[in-house]
Amino acid sequence: MSFRDLNVVIIETARTKVRAGLGLHDLLKTPSVEILARVGLRRNASGEHLNKAQQPIAPGDNAAKPKVANTSRVSAFPQHYEPNASVNDYLVGTALDEALVAGQDISISWPFADGDVRDWTQAEAIWKYILFNQLQRRRVQNESPVLLSIFPGLERNTYERACQIFFERFNTAGLAIIERPVAQMYASNSLNGVVVDIDEEKTDITPISDGMTLHHPRTTIPLGMRDCQNYLANILKSNQSLVATLSPPENPLDSEVLHSNLLDLVKQLWTDGHVKVPSDGETALVEDDGVTDIAAIVMAGKEKAVIESGMKKKATAKASAAEQARAREIEALDLLTVQFREHSLTLGKERHRLCEPLFDPTLLNGLPGSSPVANAVRPLPLQEAVGIVVGQIDVDLRQSLWAGIVVTGDVTRHVRGIGIALQSRVAPYVVTPDLQTDVQPRYTRVLNIPEYFPEYRDTGNGLACFLGSSIAAKIIFNDARNYVSKADYTARGPHSIIEMTPALL
Repeated sequence: MSFRDLNVVIIETARTKVRAGLGLHDLLKTPSVEILARVGLRRNASGEHLNKAQQPIAPGDNAAKPKVANTSRVSAFPQHYEPNASVNDYLVGTALDEALVAGQDISISWPFADGDVRDWTQAEAIWKYILFNQLQRRRVQNESPVLLSIFPGLERNTYERACQIFFERFNTAGLAIIERPVAQMYASNSLNGVVVDIDEEKTDITPISDGMTLHHPRTTIPLGMRDCQNYLANILKSNQSLVATLSPPENPLDSEVLHSNLLDLVKQLWTDGHVKVPSDGETALVEDDGVTDIAAIVMAGKEKAVIESGMKKKATAKASAAEQARAREIEALDLLTVQFREHSLTLGKERHRLCEPLFDPTLLNGLPGSSPVANAVRPLPLQEAVGIVVGQIDVDLRQSLWAGIVVTGDVTRHVRGIGIALQSRVAPYVVTPDLQTDVQPRYTRVLNIPEYFPEYRDTGNGLACFLGSSIAAKIIFNDARNYVSKADYTARGPHSIIEMTPALL
């Protein structure tokens, strides 16, 4: 049995976000749903969690508390365990956002933040909200199969539990599971390479060979955008005019409030696309005086950029000598004026230092606002971690892995150049002097989402997992051997997801 493409549901489950979409189209669409991967429980004045009826939830047995992965620092994504809470007791999505805006006392949990499932009731609450609230599926007559992209290397019973939830709780018509790094590699039009997935607190590094995850060398380093934002916020404190604007001498802000405001400013800067990552040997692109290949410009979706560039040149030509000199000065200093709340702020090149901690974590040592690290051991630099991962793989596979570096994560939707910056720093780890054979890696290559996916042209690699899942779904749900149907589940139960998805082994 095959399904209609318009009924297929894609659910991408990441550490801190969940994305989803309904239907596979000729031009693959970006996700129509994107929410933070968190749930909330209301609390009363006594600190007790409340159920949907606003009544205290009876305390449960702490002995039954599931194990949560140890972390070397205080996380911004906490986990609260409430064994007697039901799926309907949890606030998700807009309901949770509205409760927080209203100032209600809410206990927040992030069930996927460890790259696993911390709490199954909370995970079910998120998936249920996606399917029935956002995508308007009906449980009684659910004709939609689901492709769930989730973390690699999980225990078999984790996949089986997910399978059980989707069939028994959601009545889904079919289920397939794909590992996130594999989907991200598919989106880059390759089956071999290294996927570097940068999240808020952690970065996952996963090698892929022939479309399969190599689990043994896979690693995670406790370094992410939270560290980068805190680093740049501290740098901006040296900008006296900026600090004086945010915290006037006659009415100074508390140091913690100022730091919080700077963190918000940093996030606004990179999400608005005002940050780029410089790399070794980076050169500026030379602008053409005229467009010679109109068809290529249209196919690449760059018509708007070309038109704006032409208008800018015309405006500059008409400007006075003083105005042109000022424009050159601004360009040389890379000055940027942004509107932040009620303030107009001018920043310079320092904003491009955002991602420096990814390549040199020692910059975080003793930095105010930086979380303490266990035993004062800082994580490895990104380039070194990637080098170690590839170095653990068979020699004859390394050449193909170095030729497929995929840097993804939400930050790559807005900040360009991270992949090239990583590529320029991994050279010392590529060549093995003692290895003089034909399999000696001689170059590295950064892969990106091809431009022939028009809906994804302006998203960097940030939606690579969703795109790769959509590509896989077109193949998976056209062959009954690739997914678990209701008949398969009835006959073999939750274990059928392992039998029908060999990659999970």
